[in-house]
Amino acid sequence: MSAPRAAAPGPGGGAAAEPEPVPVRGRGLELELGSSTQTSHRLLAYSDALLSIIATVMILPVAHTKIHPDQKLGESVQQLLLAKIAVYLMTFLIVTVAWAAHVRLFQVIELIDDVLALLNLACMMIITFLPYTFSLMASFPEVPFGIFLFSVCAVVIGLIQAVIVAYGFYHPHLLNQQIQVSENQNFYKRHILKIILRGPVLCFLAAIFSFVFIPLSYVLLGLVIVFPHLTRFITWCKTKIVGQRNEEEEHHSLETFTFYLSEPLSKERVEAFSDGVYAIVATLLILDICEDNVPDPREVEEKFHGSLLEALSEYGPNYLAYFGSFVTIGLLWFVHHSLFLYVTKATRLMGLLNILSLAFIGGLPLAYQLTSEFAEKSHNEIEAIQVSCVITFFASIFQFAIWTTALLHERETLHPFARYGGKEHAFMFAKLALYPCVSLGVFFLTCLLSEFSTAIFHLMQIVIPFAFLALRIFVRISLTVMKSVMSLSRRKVVLLEEEEACLSPTETLS
Repeated sequence: MSAPRAAAPGPGGGAAAEPEPVPVRGRGLELELGSSTQTSHRLLAYSDALLSIIATVMILPVAHTKIHPDQKLGESVQQLLLAKIAVYLMTFLIVTVAWAAHVRLFQVIELIDDVLALLNLACMMIITFLPYTFSLMASFPEVPFGIFLFSVCAVVIGLIQAVIVAYGFYHPHLLNQQIQVSENQNFYKRHILKIILRGPVLCFLAAIFSFVFIPLSYVLLGLVIVFPHLTRFITWCKTKIVGQRNEEEEHHSLETFTFYLSEPLSKERVEAFSDGVYAIVATLLILDICEDNVPDPREVEEKFHGSLLEALSEYGPNYLAYFGSFVTIGLLWFVHHSLFLYVTKATRLMGLLNILSLAFIGGLPLAYQLTSEFAEKSHNEIEAIQVSCVITFFASIFQFAIWTTALLHERETLHPFARYGGKEHAFMFAKLALYPCVSLGVFFLTCLLSEFSTAIFHLMQIVIPFAFLALRIFVRISLTVMKSVMSLSRRKVVLLEEEEACLSPTETLS
């Protein structure tokens, strides 16, 4: 305890009262401003924003792949894009694994001090370096150094998170209240460290094998994504074959740091991370416009005789592609916002489906690049539109899957309005089904009516916002018609029953 400071003399010669520290509420504990212990809200908001940015900008090396207009997109996809897209999806999901570990870590550690804040900053610094290592992997897939550097960064991130765990358990007042009062803190500590270090161990092996057999390194990095679910599936099979787990293990299980698909996640952090991805994807579009669609002043003078408007008219398709892509991103965010408005608790499975949806949302800048670069009515234009439809379809169908999964445990996960029979249930179904149906329909229409593919695609981009506006009216009319038809059929059944009741037994037999 530090010695109390002497009170400064007041205006009347007496001692002025020293201002009392302002209490800040945190999980039932009073924190004092000026103390070393702080709430973690801003640290988590900063970390979620940074992680969402890093996960999203990994699409840039893929989106900026140069494809010449005279080169067939099919060959380009096969030679240039497929490998980059596969590596993008893998690295995006690995970053989201790090984010999920960060979420669980700070469900266990609820308060922070300066040391924890600085350790978290060190972790974020290594994470911000990941897009550079991904660029090396995407540009030189057969050179081991890119995958080695990525794996080493992942190992360092895991080690820093392990240090955060050790520091948190060394200062128990920072921990979750449940663990703080528990007599089994050592068990919790070992359990959490074991889960956190699984990924870094696989990445360490990937770094070693990158100089021996590169495909095995990619397999090991892929295991980082599926390993938690694989181990959970093996445990489930073992439980079914051998029998139930013993009571001691069941007693020690920690809900906030397991891999149960029904395990609760922080809904607020899921929303914050998702909003970050949507915001960055939308921002990347305008960066491309600013970089590629500003005419050179000398060219404006020589070719267009100083007419900037005439020079800009050549970029018309690019602007149309930008506004169409932004509308798509904005409306997908709107659907996501509407969905999570009625979600009361996000489970691990819902979080996994959300991450898969975000991975395809991150691919929309690629769709923009493809639809803005190719000449109208070329074969490449048709394939570019189909790629855009596929990306939009998967981004939206995973949103629909989140809602379907929530309905399986609707009492725990959904607001009563969105449950079966709720007043918003039919409207949510229509809102979530709109984009998958439209994108799939446009894909098949461009296959059948290839001559009108560009017109069909742009018509879809124009019509969908109005479709969302008219959706509620359409759903209400449909429900009213269905209720009227059902009530008429019920009346007919009631009338037939009344007629049968009025008939005598002999008349009934005849």
